[in-house]
Amino acid sequence: MKENIFLYYTNDLHSHFENWSKIVGHWNKQRKHHEKRNEPMFLIDIGDHVDRFHPIAEAMQGKANVELLNKASYDVATIGNNEGITLTHEDLFTLYDQADFDVVCANLANKDGKDPSWLKPYTLKATENGTTLGLIGLTAPFKAFYELLGWEVTSPFELLDQIVMEVKEQADIVVLLSHLGINDDQEIARRYDDIDLIIGGHTHHLFKDGEKINNTLLTAAGKHGVYVGEVVLSWDTERKQLNQKQAYAYEVNHTDEDQATKDQLAEYQEKADVILRQPVAHLYTPLHVNWFQESHIMKELVHTLKDWTSADCAMLNAGVLLDGFSQGDVTRGDIHRICPHPMNPCRVALQGDELLEVVRQAHAKRFMELKLKGFGFRGEIIGRMIFSGIEVVTETDSEGDEHVKRVTLQGEAIDLNKTYQVATADTFTFGKLLPEISHSPSKHYYMPELLRDLLTHTIKRIT
Repeated sequence: MKENIFLYYTNDLHSHFENWSKIVGHWNKQRKHHEKRNEPMFLIDIGDHVDRFHPIAEAMQGKANVELLNKASYDVATIGNNEGITLTHEDLFTLYDQADFDVVCANLANKDGKDPSWLKPYTLKATENGTTLGLIGLTAPFKAFYELLGWEVTSPFELLDQIVMEVKEQADIVVLLSHLGINDDQEIARRYDDIDLIIGGHTHHLFKDGEKINNTLLTAAGKHGVYVGEVVLSWDTERKQLNQKQAYAYEVNHTDEDQATKDQLAEYQEKADVILRQPVAHLYTPLHVNWFQESHIMKELVHTLKDWTSADCAMLNAGVLLDGFSQGDVTRGDIHRICPHPMNPCRVALQGDELLEVVRQAHAKRFMELKLKGFGFRGEIIGRMIFSGIEVVTETDSEGDEHVKRVTLQGEAIDLNKTYQVATADTFTFGKLLPEISHSPSKHYYMPELLRDLLTHTIKRIT
């Protein structure tokens, strides 16, 4: 006898609720279809459902996201780095208290030894025919960030040797819910034949028809709910083996919206508007912003960053402020709208020659005009780098390109062999945007403060 088991999933929604009512409409349609055919169906989220760029997620600190998953009748979820390291310890500890679904994350623990009641390394789900699925959760191990927030996160490879065997002894089918990224997923598939399926996320990769590595099927559905995922597992109930496994990712843009979900989102937006209307300061003159020029508010924000981190100097790209501030009350909503990024202050150690190279790179036209996506940045372009504590003299050539001529700190030339403490946004510690910063052996992150918390402090200071 063959049993077809259907798994549907979302990953990396990042609070892009514009697609959510269509996704729920699609789930409801599929649920009715499978109920008529008496087929098992499970709904799963692979993390980063919460993203504080959205006013609803910001105002309710992710609790509305959990309610939306509840109302959509999700069965299991794991957590992503946006749930894990953009919320305070207390907000994450209580985030899933009212969840009607299981939350699995095997490589996360509370540093004080008392884990939240919802946190499980894995869960077991059985069909009516008695076929058991073991679902393990893993999240990206941003160790430095988690430690500062009071959590311990461990490498997934330290856990899998033990936990895969433990789950295999209890389950017919082993599924990994991975918010680790495509490279780790592929390596896990090469190492662990007992994992039948990896549903992935974090790196926003898209497998429209899945990818097979050894015995393991990998799948992922991009980002922002543009695609959703479906997996069909064909289980032989007599031989106790998987006969076939198929994975798909497809768009839901032509699906009818679920009206109840649409109404719920509108209600959440009204609540968020009320919460974010709280004033934080009053401006008697407007504060203008220009992504390619130094503005007063950007200069003051970088001063705040330098003082906040006790650094020798600070640098921040003007693109972090999406707009200026009008005269009158400045509300929490204004701060969030203008600086929506889940980015933290950071201080890194750079040698003088490295600092000079960073300054030069930051003045390159291609750098300033880069349309950055990811690494916490939720803006349009990087923009001009604004400095505090150092003075940069430039000259412009006949083609309009700007070149750094001289850099001084407190009137003195930069010592090429001296180590300087440089404050910036954590964005530049990832990837290859500014290699000298990302490769620095000494990085100190400031958490749970986000850049917009420093912006609030700055506006209060200058008004």
